Amino acid sequence: MRAEGREFRSEDWYADELGAARFTDCTFTDVDLSEVTTSGATFEGCTFAGCRLNSSVHRATAFIACEFVRSNFFDATLEGCKLSGSVFAECTLRPITVTGGQWSGVVVRGGNLSKTDLTGLDLREADLSLSDLSGSVLRDCRLDGANLRDTNLGGTDLRGASLDRVDLAAARLRRTRLDLQGAVMLAELHGADVDVSV
Repeated sequence: MRAEGREFRSEDWYADELGAARFTDCTFTDVDLSEVTTSGATFEGCTFAGCRLNSSVHRATAFIACEFVRSNFFDATLEGCKLSGSVFAECTLRPITVTGGQWSGVVVRGGNLSKTDLTGLDLREADLSLSDLSGSVLRDCRLDGANLRDTNLGGTDLRGASLDRVDLAAARLRRTRLDLQGAVMLAELHGADVDVSV
């Protein structure tokens, strides 16, 4: 299936297999995409407003520069998906299963991804400000340049994550798990002169 510039409103696509479909600059409003499956599909510049993606499964699918507004991802699965430049606003994002993928430049400002396993995810330049990531797993994530202002990282596992150009001091940290490199960075942000040679 291919579509460009189309508007889909109040349609029932429940459990449809979309395979490697391609949608460009399309608008989905109040569309039921629950239990939909995609594999190698591409959604570029699309808007999803009030859509239900509950229990949907997406493998190697790209959502590039898409906007999700008040949409529900309850129990959705994203395996190796590319979400570069996409924006999530007032969406239900948990529980969600994420395995790998590229989420660079994603905006999840004020979102709730608490207790979510995002191991190894590429989140470079992502805006995670004001979000709840408490108890989540961000091990080995690429967070370079990410905005973590007022982000709740209480109990979050950041071991192995790359944190270049990240202001950890602007986040809310409590029992956050850091490796040595992350701990040194945090100490330096607070004005410490760290000598790791000792």
